[in-house]
Amino acid sequence: AMLRLRLLTWDVKDTLLRLRQPVGESYAAEARAHGVQVQPEALSQSFQEAYRAQSRLFPNYGHDQGLSSQQWWLDVVKQTFRLAGVHEDHILTLMAENLYHDFCSAHNWEVLPGASETLSRCCQLGFRMGVISNFDKRLENILSQCNLRHHFQFVLTSEDVGFAKPDRRVFEQALRLSGVPPEQAAHIGDDYSRDYRAARAVGMHGFLLRAAGQGTEPEVPPEHVLPTLSHLLALIEK
Repeated sequence: AMLRLRLLTWDVKDTLLRLRQPVGESYAAEARAHGVQVQPEALSQSFQEAYRAQSRLFPNYGHDQGLSSQQWWLDVVKQTFRLAGVHEDHILTLMAENLYHDFCSAHNWEVLPGASETLSRCCQLGFRMGVISNFDKRLENILSQCNLRHHFQFVLTSEDVGFAKPDRRVFEQALRLSGVPPEQAAHIGDDYSRDYRAARAVGMHGFLLRAAGQGTEPEVPPEHVLPTLSHLLALIEK
């Protein structure tokens, strides 16, 4: 049976956009520009470590602790380089500011295959569309630069809303903004607990983007799994 949907909400990272290259490559290139040699693999690893520690101490970009997301990120970048053995403060500050701005643009992000076409078709079919992303306030600008912003009536980032997925209040805010009941809404994302399960917990439909060969949780029926974004259209055509 075709779903009677009026609202589609979208995750962004690894659903609509992905990084052009691993974080470590971007960080290593920035270091080289300052005459500092660090292995990309080492930086990728220390980034994961710095990012995880910062997220534990200051969840959702330090929103509730009065941090700005910019300060949050500058600290992550500096700590990434420190863990990889770079300690000159003035270089750390410069590199952190440059990288913060680099990740604000289409320079480091690319649109996933099929995303533009799928979003355009959904708009033509008359769906209301919005973004729900655990992202900081740079997201509007990134979506504009990647030529996707115009598809969406609203963009909800966890920094703006003050809650991060899987918190149900983010999804409730989207439903409120669009005036659509949950059973007429679906959320599309690549993360089982933050996207699929969280949307279903508020009564929305969920679609889980899963590349071929990626395992899937047993409780996700196959008709809710999208091998590619283009597969969505067959399930929701008006």
